[in-house]
Formats: sequence, structure tokens, C-alpha cells
Amino acid sequence: MPRIPITGHSVRMVVGFAPGGGTDILARLMGQWLSERLGQPFVVENRPGAGSNIGTEAVVNAIPDGYTLLLVAPGAAIKPRLGPKAFEQCAGFLRIANGDDPLDASGVHPEAYPVVRRIIQAAKSDIKDLIGNAATLRELTPQTFVDDTFGLPTVTDILRELEKPGRDPRPAFKAAVFKEGVETLNDLAPGMVLEGVVTNVAAFGAFIDIGVHQDGLVHVSAMAKTFVKDPRSIVKPGDIVRVKVLDVDRPRKRIALTLRLDDEVGRNPGGAGEVAARADNGSRNPPPSRKEPTLGGVTWPCNSRAICTGGLSGN
Repeated sequence: MPRIPITGHSVRMVVGFAPGGGTDILARLMGQWLSERLGQPFVVENRPGAGSNIGTEAVVNAIPDGYTLLLVAPGAAIKPRLGPKAFEQCAGFLRIANGDDPLDASGVHPEAYPVVRRIIQAAKSDIKDLIGNAATLRELTPQTFVDDTFGLPTVTDILRELEKPGRDPRPAFKAAVFKEGVETLNDLAPGMVLEGVVTNVAAFGAFIDIGVHQDGLVHVSAMAKTFVKDPRSIVKPGDIVRVKVLDVDRPRKRIALTLRLDDEVGRNPGGAGEVAARADNGSRNPPPSRKEPTLGGVTWPCNSRAICTGGLSGN
């Protein structure tokens, strides 16, 4: 709170609630006590509405000369919203720029600050000079700073953070680069070699997104030049792969792909093209019917092997 000049100027105490409430009564008692103690008039100004936001806005827009104060509800002042356990879990993600401690702007957890102090002593340097000084930090041995609380992986991460403050600890994300101009099924042609990402793996193969809003299928028999028992041993979801288009069945929206880039176009084992071609050849011929056994000129349906072999002979 800014220092209140001791003059005859009145000090406004803004209360964001209506007169007569608990906060208003507390403000008037406090104003009376401060007036007697400091010999300066304190005036309570009620600005009710919007859950005290109207009073807060009035103080924010006031001249910052120390003569306008905001009195909030007691519950908001004494009830913590961030407990010790919650702070412990989120402190490592907080970044405080221009704070009292330069480490507050880094990814080092406050509980690990003692480790950094020991690192500073070993490096015989100041914290501001040590942060970002890769040459000095790489000369240090991480095992030296390991104790019962902080193991080698934690110390190694601390040194990396000091070397490159503000770094993103997540690994680099690589995305598939889809071929320009290939955006729909109509843009595909057998023989194209494209880059894609594995979206799903099943027992019969893997589905690949090649940027045409329809995943293609790499049959398990087209994954490698050797026998593949489990497709998951070859690829997994998220992998970036290069595939070759073997066939495109536009009416059924099916794309046959292969991981073997030297495969000939048209050779499509178990893929969409073969299934579509088989469907286009017409229905298969029905199997030859068996002669049903007869007895005394009456045809008996052969619904059971026992009936067919129970001493009845066919004509």
C-alpha cells in the first residue's frame, strides 16, 4: 500500500458494498481509528454493485497519489485460494519476470533453489552471471550436487534450465509434410510417393493420413519385405512414414498404400484395389448342389449328416 501523506487532504476508503453491511461497518471503524491515530480525515465511499467490481474499478481509475484506498470483503482477504499443496504442484510452471530472485523467471522449482545455491558456490559465480553461461555450467559434474532429496535426473534438468533459461522441456514435435496440390481423392494417382502419419494400427495393417481427408490402408503384407506377424512391430500411431499409392478406389473411398516404395503399381496384396476389382468382376458362381437322398420317390432334405448317412442312398 502506498504511503499516506500526512496532510489535511481527505483519504477515500472505497467499499464495493452497500452501507450497513459487514464490510461497510469495518471500513467505518477502521476509518475512525486511522483518523484519530494519524490526525487525518478518512471518508468511506460506498460503490456497490457487480460483486465489488464497480468499487474496484473506481480505485483503479483514481489518481495514484495514495489518497484512494480499496477495502475488500474480509473473506477475500483472509481465505487463501492457493494452498501449500497446490502451490507446490504449480510453482514449477510459474514464471515471475523481474522478480527479487532471478530463479523465479526460470523453470527451477523453488524447492530446488538450495541446489542452485550449491551450484553457484561451486562455480564461484553470481546467479545472474551463471544463468545462460553454458561454458561454466558444462564444466560442472552433476553427481556432485546429488543428495537424498534431489537425484541425478533432477540435477541434470536444473543445469539444463540454467544453461538455457525458458527452454521448452518437451521434445521437438515433427509433423508430416503433405504434398502440395494433393488434397482430395481425385488428386491421387497410383505410383505417387507421399509422406503421411500413422493414425491407427490394426491386426491386418495400418491406416495412414496422407492429407486427402481419407486415411489409406497399408496391408500387413505390404509393410516389409519379410513376414510381419504384428504390424505394431513395424509402425505405431504418430509415426511419420513415406508410402506409395498402389490403387485408389474413388467410389468406395479406399486407398491402397505400401511401405515398400519399390513395389510395382497394380500389385496390391489385400488392399482396397483388389477388393474393389473382385467386386467389379461380378458375383461368384454358386457351388454345385448336392443330390438330396430320396426314399420311395420322396425327397428328404439333407439337413443333418446323420440323415444323409443313415442308410439312405441317393438316386
